[in-house]
Amino acid sequence: MSDNVTATQETKVTLSVQQLESLIRKVVREELMEFAAQELGVFHLDKESPLYEDMEDILERKESGELNFYTHEDIWNE
Repeated sequence: MSDNVTATQETKVTLSVQQLESLIRKVVREELMEFAAQELGVFHLDKESPLYEDMEDILERKESGELNFYTHEDIWNE
């Protein structure tokens, strides 16, 4: 190892499954909030994308009445 490079120690953390799940949900929520706050305009998905296929499936099930969507107020009682 070169004299200019210093080794850093790794810190290990033990989390329960519930703690890890909570942490993941928090990070995803923060990332989604940041993404939603951006004014990106319209974006296009490649028709071969799994996300595109999922969005088509959701739209078809919505139009056939198989899905019920909830408002922010319904979920958070606000």
